[in-house]
Amino acid sequence: MILRTYHSDIFAIFAMPKVKGRIIKGALRIIGAFAATLVFLSAPAYSSEIKEHLLPNGLKIVTLENHKSPVVTFQIWYKVGSRNEVTGKTGISHLLEHMMFKGTPSHGKGEFSRIVSMNGGNENAFTSQDYTAYFEIFSSDRLNISLELESDRMVNLLIDPQEFLLERDVVKEERRLRTEDDPTSSLVEELYAAAFKIHPYHAPIIGWMNDLSNLTREDLYRHYKEYYTPSNATIVIVGDFDTEEVVKNIEKYFGSIPGGSAPPEVRMTEPEQQGEKRFYYKREAQLPYVIYGYQAPNYKDKDHYALDVLSNILSEGKSSRLYQKIVYEKELAIAAGGGFNAIQTDPELFYFYAQLRPERTTAEAESALNSEIEKIKKEPVSDSELQKAKNQIEASFIMGQDSNFYQAMLIGRLETIGAGARYLETYIDEIRKVTAEDIMRIAQKYFTEDHRTVGILVPLSPKNE
Repeated sequence: MILRTYHSDIFAIFAMPKVKGRIIKGALRIIGAFAATLVFLSAPAYSSEIKEHLLPNGLKIVTLENHKSPVVTFQIWYKVGSRNEVTGKTGISHLLEHMMFKGTPSHGKGEFSRIVSMNGGNENAFTSQDYTAYFEIFSSDRLNISLELESDRMVNLLIDPQEFLLERDVVKEERRLRTEDDPTSSLVEELYAAAFKIHPYHAPIIGWMNDLSNLTREDLYRHYKEYYTPSNATIVIVGDFDTEEVVKNIEKYFGSIPGGSAPPEVRMTEPEQQGEKRFYYKREAQLPYVIYGYQAPNYKDKDHYALDVLSNILSEGKSSRLYQKIVYEKELAIAAGGGFNAIQTDPELFYFYAQLRPERTTAEAESALNSEIEKIKKEPVSDSELQKAKNQIEASFIMGQDSNFYQAMLIGRLETIGAGARYLETYIDEIRKVTAEDIMRIAQKYFTEDHRTVGILVPLSPKNE
């Protein structure tokens, strides 16, 4: 699926270099990786072991013990991302993520990562539309290192003016490399800017270049003080530990920090789209690209279960409908697919895409995509296709059950967007209830031309040719 999360190598499977705040290139499957951890927690044996605690200062603690190996994952999630930014200051949450590694009076620049490494741990961070999160992975007897380091930088970040300017330049270069120099990433950015008229999801997580250039150290400091408070944070710990002991230690390190005032709420609701939006994005590129974005619901609407199943049918692997029809049979594209992410604070997009072969046209690609969309709306999927999709969802979920990290990731994400970890208790049951008629109904409801934004990448020849 299409990724709008900026971070570094939190997922080894993506083989990303260790650079704070970096976007995953070509990441059309990352949300699937998040989703693929749902089922192992949905079984009662797991969900009953998730424990929640709330400190007097508002800090929420969610724990899940797993004593299979002497390892623990610590994560702290702040409810702040690009969704909480205003026009003119986009990218500030991601830039702050970078600065969180630049030192406090107790631990100078680079000390955080050095201490973690010296103790055999791994650490990193990531920023999305809805949250910013930090994590460490240690052997079980080193967990208090996370508590000491994270509680320190929650309140004592230096934000040195010179370091701020240097890191701002790093982020601007990151934007150039990861977005402006990549046609597909740029097209996705344009899609969101067009699809969301007033909701802050229209802005890129890394920020617009002009906004980054205009951000000041004082802007960043105010953002830090407003959002990095115990009452706006959730700690998630999964692995080999004793919950009662860990909660006492968290209270020792974090309990004296003032809870802080509630940050301003984001009250913007994207209005219903009243007609198709279409744009042509012209730039140097090798191949044309077509992308559709339809307004779709988030986890709060039960329709999202059927949309999850439909996403699998359309684009999960090379046996999926879109790949089979558009890549194999019609030989229109070198890649085709679609996807959907309901695990968001606010409704997002269900998208379709096709990256064309050099000799094929975008009109052909649109015709092929429209044909497959209409087929879903008019013809029930077969029993075997429906069951295959459900089986794939469950199987991929189960494969994540041995990963403390992925369990913590999903819990943290669900807690931060407002769904809560208990969402896991019914997810698979709801997936199993999805029928072929449900698939047709939601396709007819959401895949309408009036709710669609279409982006066309038109390749231009290099200027020196």
